[in-house]
Amino acid sequence: HLMESGGGSVQSGGFLRPSCAATGITWTLNCMGWFRHAPGQEREWVTTVSGVGNVDYANSVRGRFAASKTGTKNSVVLQMNSLKPEDTDMYYCTADDRDLCRDPTDNVWGQGTQVTVSS
Repeated sequence: HLMESGGGSVQSGGFLRPSCAATGITWTLNCMGWFRHAPGQEREWVTTVSGVGNVDYANSVRGRFAASKTGTKNSVVLQMNSLKPEDTDMYYCTADDRDLCRDPTDNVWGQGTQVTVSS
């Protein structure tokens, strides 16, 4: 499964850098990314890094967030800058062995890490 860390609470304008690593998965997760989901809300795609390294972002975070795979197999980090109160959410790491994984139907998931931004 996937394990996230690095969420937390910050003030508006602050930054966080959650990370995600796979445990117990021996095959390569080519695509890795993040969704966010609050109780009672629809799950929202945030960003994905494809198997060939292309990174896509939701309009709501483009220019403020940056996702990248690390040098460690099956791991990804999300640099979150200029955070806003509306970024408050539970952030879930997701991955798949496909090149693209924005469609999360068959993805593996982490347990989530809470990000809270106060005004």
